Amino acid sequence: MAKTNPMEFVQQVRREVAKVTWPTRKETMISTVMVFVFVFVAAAFFFLVDQVLAKLIGLVLGIGG
Repeated sequence: MAKTNPMEFVQQVRREVAKVTWPTRKETMISTVMVFVFVFVAAAFFFLVDQVLAKLIGLVLGIGG
């Protein structure tokens, strides 16, 4: 592999960064809200599953109901 001097490397990096399509502020906000919504839905789902399993195990072991 050929060695690249530091200046060439910096120029290559700048060319690659110029090709990146950065999200708009609106796209970033929508994505952030969607992440929070899905985290809330997942947390609610796992909480309900945990409660149901705890109740079933309690019934099977005879330590609650």
